[in-house]
Amino acid sequence: MKKLLFFWKELLATFWFVPVIIIGLAVVLSVSLVSLDNMITIPQEGWIRFFSVNSSDSARSILSTISGAMIGVAGTVFSVTLVALTLASSQFGPRLIKNFMYVRLNQVVLGSYIATYLYCLLVLNAIKEGNGYTFIPSISIFVAILMAVANITLLIVFIHQIAVSIQADKVISDISDLILEQVETLFPEKIGDELKDNKDFDEDAAISNYQKQTRIKSPKNGYLQYLDSEVISKIITDNDSLFELKHRPGSFLVKDQEIGVIYSNMDWQAESIDELLHQFVFGKIKTSQQDLEFSIHQMVEIAARALSPGVNDPYTAIACIDNLTATMCYLAQAKFPSKYRVDEDGNLRVIANVLDFEGVLNAAFNQIRQFSAGSTSVIIRLLEALITIQNFTKRESHKMAIINHVEMVLRLGKETIKEKNDLDDLEKRANLILK
Repeated sequence: MKKLLFFWKELLATFWFVPVIIIGLAVVLSVSLVSLDNMITIPQEGWIRFFSVNSSDSARSILSTISGAMIGVAGTVFSVTLVALTLASSQFGPRLIKNFMYVRLNQVVLGSYIATYLYCLLVLNAIKEGNGYTFIPSISIFVAILMAVANITLLIVFIHQIAVSIQADKVISDISDLILEQVETLFPEKIGDELKDNKDFDEDAAISNYQKQTRIKSPKNGYLQYLDSEVISKIITDNDSLFELKHRPGSFLVKDQEIGVIYSNMDWQAESIDELLHQFVFGKIKTSQQDLEFSIHQMVEIAARALSPGVNDPYTAIACIDNLTATMCYLAQAKFPSKYRVDEDGNLRVIANVLDFEGVLNAAFNQIRQFSAGSTSVIIRLLEALITIQNFTKRESHKMAIINHVEMVLRLGKETIKEKNDLDDLEKRANLILK
């Protein structure tokens, strides 16, 4: 079920799926309303006569006008979307394009205009006149007018959305929200239950209990996008084995590269190996569903581009640092999952490749620090960010990782900051942690 949910989320991220659904609904709506018009007759009395169509020529004129306008605006919407994607790609990086495709409003706008165009064509085809028989689908035409009014409103909202969505602060904020959603469940996902008291756990002794090794290899080149943790744990438990997972979602694997090793006391059947491999999803691109570092790298890429000599925009880089600081403060208090996973009986079943605080901290700040050489304000903000994270940190291992980053930032400042007052300011902040 989780694997199906992964593919469903990936499908929703495509730019064509929602428009196709809306177009399909428009076809169903046109057929349904024309059938309704065929069954009932609207009396031409009272205020209704002002909104009903009495002649086939008027009906065709209205539907032709609406359909022509909708397909014209649909082309404009598509062009504006491509321009926005081009600007986002050049300013923030090509990996940000998928984030714009996730925006549901963009998908709905494109789908609604094409759907209205197709709806009007189908209703237009239903108008009949001749041989003493006249059929004018009044209800269907009235609905087409309402759809046109709604689409005009939608166009205004769409233009506002596009204007806002390409602003740096909005892009950074959206990525930050995505990261904060992801960190609530650290990746890779839990596989079985955690092994309690694993501080001094002897991994080699656990492996030595098994006589045979079966190496699981990647079936093709690509990124590991997803693994179904629950099913993997069940397969390993059913075969009374231990699985050491060498990679986590986000890793790039070459065909026949080792994914992991199965330790067992019996030979694994080919069917069981195929079933285990089926729980891994590989693709040509990374996804953010089980890869927290992917979203963090998106934020880092924006900061790196902002710090490039051709752009030189320290304020955007500082905004990225501020949002990454919020993420790291949350992670400083979070409990990272153990790499050792056990079954219901407490037997070790999986040795997973998991994220740790130091790894995420490196992903968040290493490249920004490397690109910030010569930008005094960014270097100082980096140190301020580390001080803030330190205030939320309780574990000694986390504090040591922060101290390591403080020392690297301080060395960078001493090498690149020429103004003595700025350097003194940096050292004063660094001493709050290093003392």
